[in-house]
Amino acid sequence: MGASGRDHERLYDHHQGRELRLLLAALLLSVSTAGAAELPQHLIVCADPNNLPFSNRARQGFENKIVDLVAKDLGAQISYVWWAQRRGYVRSTLGEAKCDLWPGVATGVDRMATTRPYYRSTYVFVTRAGAPLNHLTLDDPRLKGVSIGVQMIGNNAMNTPPAHAIANRGMIDNVRGYMVYGDYSRPNPPSTIITAVAKNEIDVALVWGPLAGYFAHRSAMPLRIDAVTPAADPRWPMVFDISMGVRRNDRALIEQLNAVLERESPAIKVILNAYHVPLETRLLPDGAQRRVY
Repeated sequence: MGASGRDHERLYDHHQGRELRLLLAALLLSVSTAGAAELPQHLIVCADPNNLPFSNRARQGFENKIVDLVAKDLGAQISYVWWAQRRGYVRSTLGEAKCDLWPGVATGVDRMATTRPYYRSTYVFVTRAGAPLNHLTLDDPRLKGVSIGVQMIGNNAMNTPPAHAIANRGMIDNVRGYMVYGDYSRPNPPSTIITAVAKNEIDVALVWGPLAGYFAHRSAMPLRIDAVTPAADPRWPMVFDISMGVRRNDRALIEQLNAVLERESPAIKVILNAYHVPLETRLLPDGAQRRVY
């Protein structure tokens, strides 16, 4: 083969090698992007339209603010499907694909997949600040001589942990139940139990912390909040991690939300503090404590 033939051979090999490199690069790119789900352009959120401090139709609740934060991070638009958070709400919303996510659900709740927790709160005792009822515990003998309000759901097996804990300690005659759902024709019906303490209708209320913190700080009557203890009873735990719920098969959205919730955890904490949400620490096996964030 002459010099000219060798030159053509080298040129041919060069082009073949370049094409092979380009093909390999394209294959690698397709492999690397195949598993990366596209960010959602639009999120449909299910939320209660009448349930401050969590959410309302005017989007004034802290869950509304956290959803706004998440959507901004994802570059997504938001629309709402308003649905009262009553029994069967999961089946009627996420279960029927009416929305993409429901914020503010207990981590690991049935019938949906849940994100990493973005806060951890507790049931609390609410008392009037001037009453000699500070530092209560569930086993405090003072509880037997006062009127107590507990949040009720209706079906005894589904009642709130404090309702079960109080009944198990034999306190029945001095207990008054306040429905979690309440009179839905009025604004923020679950807040009635806080108002009852402020109006001296009951002495003590056992209430989910975010609800208590928000309305206690807006009460004309100064109110005191103490975490319910003991909180670690495996039958009726008083402390819960809170997540966002999505449809069970939507793993891509779960992963995206988990990443956002981790990135935005400092900003989420600012929102929760602004709404006076009592934040609990998590106890690790070595005895150290850390925030959920």
